[in-house]
Amino acid sequence: MPTLAKTVTREDVNAYADASGDQNSLHQDDEVARSVGFSGVIAHGMFTMAHLTSCLIGWLGDPTGLTRLRVQFRAPVYMGETIVASGAVRSLDPDTRRAVLDVWVTLERDGRTEFPIRRGEAEVQLA
Repeated sequence: MPTLAKTVTREDVNAYADASGDQNSLHQDDEVARSVGFSGVIAHGMFTMAHLTSCLIGWLGDPTGLTRLRVQFRAPVYMGETIVASGAVRSLDPDTRRAVLDVWVTLERDGRTEFPIRRGEAEVQLA
């Protein structure tokens, strides 16, 4: 499965907040985010999940092929950081063309790739 990278901007996060209805101040107000232990505004966890989903669907070519996605959220994403979604096929049933993939989102911070900030499993139906 190919990778899909995106540098997260405040505009992205604001657009996601408007589309999702999640107007939590952690995603919009640096002062509020700092008051609860973050170094600034963080992206929505589901924003990075949507990025991973886009990567999977781009690889599949058909959004209906993604039948299940389960992910652990392991670390926050700050504005200006780059998230990179990817995955690898763990198993494939040649008769049904169903596959299980290990999927992850890593974080590029200061030119280095950090540990996976999202890790999980996807089940897909291949064409």
